[in-house]
Amino acid sequence: MPTACGLVQQGYGRGSCITRVNGKKALACEATLREEGESISRLIESIHLSRPENYLSIYQSGCNLSCRKCHSWYFSKVARGAWYSPPEIALLCVDYAKRVTLREPRDRATAWHAHDACRCCGVCVLSGKRPPRCPGILASSDIVLSPQGFGPARNIVGFTGGDLCCKPAFYAECARLIKEKKELWILIETNGYGLTPEHLNLLREAGVDSFWLDIKAFDDEVHTWLTGCSNREILALPEEMLKRGFILEVLSLYIPQVVETPQLVEVGKLLSRLDPHTPFTILAFFPENQMRDYRHPTAQEMVEAFLEVKATGLERVRLGNTGVFVQGDEDSQLLEDKVGSGNY
Repeated sequence: MPTACGLVQQGYGRGSCITRVNGKKALACEATLREEGESISRLIESIHLSRPENYLSIYQSGCNLSCRKCHSWYFSKVARGAWYSPPEIALLCVDYAKRVTLREPRDRATAWHAHDACRCCGVCVLSGKRPPRCPGILASSDIVLSPQGFGPARNIVGFTGGDLCCKPAFYAECARLIKEKKELWILIETNGYGLTPEHLNLLREAGVDSFWLDIKAFDDEVHTWLTGCSNREILALPEEMLKRGFILEVLSLYIPQVVETPQLVEVGKLLSRLDPHTPFTILAFFPENQMRDYRHPTAQEMVEAFLEVKATGLERVRLGNTGVFVQGDEDSQLLEDKVGSGNY
């Protein structure tokens, strides 16, 4: 197996990047990324308007971590999809820009802010009436149907699914071409692995606007068990991203017996020290991939995590994947009473 690795050359550790190709093992950057001279292309599983983020999502095959909990393992750790070059991605974005129904300012180029404008229920379209929890901001004509349901189309393009930010040239070229053609904000959903200062500088210069950083665990030993890699450099990323002017949001999963409230509080403290206005989403884990024997968190556990993270001084905290842990009216009332309707 080849030993050359851009991260190793910069003094960092190689990722946990083995990907299956026709049942055989290969490095993700070789199986799902093609670099030939000045041309580059990426293996993409799908591209569509996603919910509840309400932006154009580019789902990538191949990843530099091997997360035991990954819900996208069937394409992030298995090479599958179609090859796309940055010019082809840019043309798709030009087409998407024609369908945008909600234009956001740059500081709202996040998944977090999608909830402020629409709950993605589709009731206003299907019945002509607004449900009680509707933000009441958009007209029903702004709501469109996509493969994942109803909602607006925001002026944001997000790279998601597998993650090869350790090889940033593809993202940089896509960003450069998209910004040349249309005024769309560019977001990268990332596990953070391989986003060295050199890579961050390249992406900033190319026009990337925001990052949705998935901090999978605060404890290094737990992170290594979950993903196959250390989080030492990842925990330094919020500061590095903010000082370069990127818009930042962070998410972490509540995984019973693995990543619980104490670790989430440490993430909250880290973000609060840097910028207490940083959005932080606590997502409920659901059993998948190699962790199907683990349970999902309860509503009580999620509420306790929310309250303790808020106590760190972090101003924007939200619970996600509520359908996983809300089991009935009692749980719904608990959320309403303790968390508030705008925070889940």
